[in-house]
Amino acid sequence: MPNRPRTQSPGRRTVLRGSLLASAAVTLPAAVAAPAFALSGRPEAAWGVQVGDVTSSSALVWVRSDRPARMLVETSATESFRRARRWHGPLVGSGTDFTGTTPLYGLPPGEQVHYRVTLSDPHDPRRTGRPVYGTFRTAPARRRDGLRFLWSGDIAGQGWGINPDIGGYRVYEEMRRLDPDFFLCSGDNIYADGVIEPSVTLPDGRIWRNITTEEKAKVAESLDEYRGNFRYNLLDENLRRFNAQVPSVVQWDDHEVRNNWYPGQILDDARYTEKNVDILAARSMRAFREYFPVSTLHGPSREGRVHRVVRHGPLLDVFVLDMRSYRNANSPGRQPDDTSGILGADQLRWLKRELSRSQAVWKVIAADMPLGLVVTDGATDFEAVAQGDPGAPLGRELQIAELLRFIKHRRITGTLWLTADVHYTSAQHYAPERAAFKDFAPFWEFVSGPLAAGGFPANALDGTFGPERVFVRAPDRANVSPMESPQFFGEVDIDGDSGELTVRLRAQGGSVLFSKVLRPGLTGQ
Repeated sequence: MPNRPRTQSPGRRTVLRGSLLASAAVTLPAAVAAPAFALSGRPEAAWGVQVGDVTSSSALVWVRSDRPARMLVETSATESFRRARRWHGPLVGSGTDFTGTTPLYGLPPGEQVHYRVTLSDPHDPRRTGRPVYGTFRTAPARRRDGLRFLWSGDIAGQGWGINPDIGGYRVYEEMRRLDPDFFLCSGDNIYADGVIEPSVTLPDGRIWRNITTEEKAKVAESLDEYRGNFRYNLLDENLRRFNAQVPSVVQWDDHEVRNNWYPGQILDDARYTEKNVDILAARSMRAFREYFPVSTLHGPSREGRVHRVVRHGPLLDVFVLDMRSYRNANSPGRQPDDTSGILGADQLRWLKRELSRSQAVWKVIAADMPLGLVVTDGATDFEAVAQGDPGAPLGRELQIAELLRFIKHRRITGTLWLTADVHYTSAQHYAPERAAFKDFAPFWEFVSGPLAAGGFPANALDGTFGPERVFVRAPDRANVSPMESPQFFGEVDIDGDSGELTVRLRAQGGSVLFSKVLRPGLTGQ
């Protein structure tokens, strides 16, 4: 991006080396569950800070206290915090697990914003804790500025948690050093159904060691257990440092609640005493809302939903989907009529409307599940869209066919699909000449992940929408540990001059596995 140098200025290096590292160095509470009310002293924010859903003029700041406290945010154009602007946040307490968010408005576009969060005693505002620092860039107002973001998903899955022997979640430090404008987490932020054991023996005899907590010793059922799952990842210093520098756009999928769940499901699983998945999902959503700064879950609107559009300047709109909360039951997927599908009727109407309104050059559809990859649920049912039948659309494919037809007939250009979920990385090109369903414009789907979970072999393709696997990198056996196989994330770079979008599929360790350049205003590239 020639018009937006990425080399950090001395001032920026100073703040990252100083204030951000200082925030990550705060000692975490010895008891990582609920705050200890008997603690003396001042409120502490040992879990770091986060910023979410940044636009050209707004952002949402998150923090967690170790006790009841009042949240205060200060923002400035400089790390010295001269002429700082103050934002008075909420009183955080047990009702939100001592988490709080503060919306920021009227920010300058395309600028670096430095911020610090201070927690004060609600009964004595003079008793304040140590400030916790962070920084982020607002979305550009000018097309020529360009932008870069990363995406991935699947964190602490299959029993692979924070391993101190390998430095924890080191991939987050690698991503931080790329200095992206934001990070899109494509779901499975936690594995609420995955126990973290103190150690696991690998096939070659090596021992994988995990940091463990009480809430990760069983499947999550209670609200406090779900909260503990979201707290678990924040024990990692790399992740806290990443959060303090890189804004997030977060969606959810199944493991935030339970593997392969759908609304109305009644569990047949001996590990659970609560069998009603709707009750579990409500508890998880409350904890999800408490632990992530998501614009539709906080602020004045509080729509109470995950799907939303995050507008990141004239070059990019990100359409964040929720392919979990409104779906019908997992099934063989052969029904010839399916109005609920995987999105639900209302979300599909919303997506069509917002896509048709978008003026952005690129329209990223952030899906928490892939389209043409066959993801099974047991012996006969299917978990994603595809169901292995390469013929005309059936089941959930009908809803996707309707959406793809709409995009073509409305002449909506610049769409591409990003996802995670399957624990490997790949690039698929979809084209009508290879498809059973032909009334759509060609498009790309890119898959990445996991970030800190087991790797799995590549899934089969379903030919209904004509996917061609142009690239894939996947293990040859199931549940390969992060010590045996690199973790994966993707990078999207949009050039401000040409408008060209470059997708890079990356492996932990610095290597670029695959790269594809897409030109604006074209289809079938």
